[in-house]
Amino acid sequence: MRVLGLDPGLRHTGWGVIDAEGNHLRHVANGVVVSDGKADLAERLLQLYRGIAEVVAAHAPQTAAVEVTLANKNPSSTLKLGMARGIALLTPALSGLEVAEYLPMIVKKAVVGTGHADKQQVEMMVTRLLPGCKPAAADAADALAVAICHAHNLATGRKWAAGVEDPLAAAGKSAAKIKPASRRLAAGGRR
Repeated sequence: MRVLGLDPGLRHTGWGVIDAEGNHLRHVANGVVVSDGKADLAERLLQLYRGIAEVVAAHAPQTAAVEVTLANKNPSSTLKLGMARGIALLTPALSGLEVAEYLPMIVKKAVVGTGHADKQQVEMMVTRLLPGCKPAAADAADALAVAICHAHNLATGRKWAAGVEDPLAAAGKSAAKIKPASRRLAAGGRR
């Protein structure tokens, strides 16, 4: 399955495309869509839309994922970032793709193993998980991390849908079969 990951930003929106087959991941392409900081907001949003649409057309992903952007101290910046995120969600959806969303901590945990990883750790793990990949920028590495996170999430969902039992439910069933020591003692059992 071909997965598009997007790391939205008004100045720079990172993108990354990977192919995922089972547990095997392969880098396809990555880059950054840049908007002109001197243009008005509507033109900048249009530049982002056109750039992401070109990526979708060129690489034909089957699904997409966008990183959730968290609010910052400046309300005006938060609002503009939210608009860029809207473009990142809308563009692949207009092409008929399902679009998932992931919090930054979930993406970092999926790729690095900790939700508090820094950008250098994320980029290093992306290059390890996608041999031969050279991210164009930190935003592109983040977008590839989003794509990796989504690919892993899809693989798990497919296993559960195919009848492979939910591991958490299976663990609960196993625990219920084991009698606690206090119950065994009350029943006349040994320690």
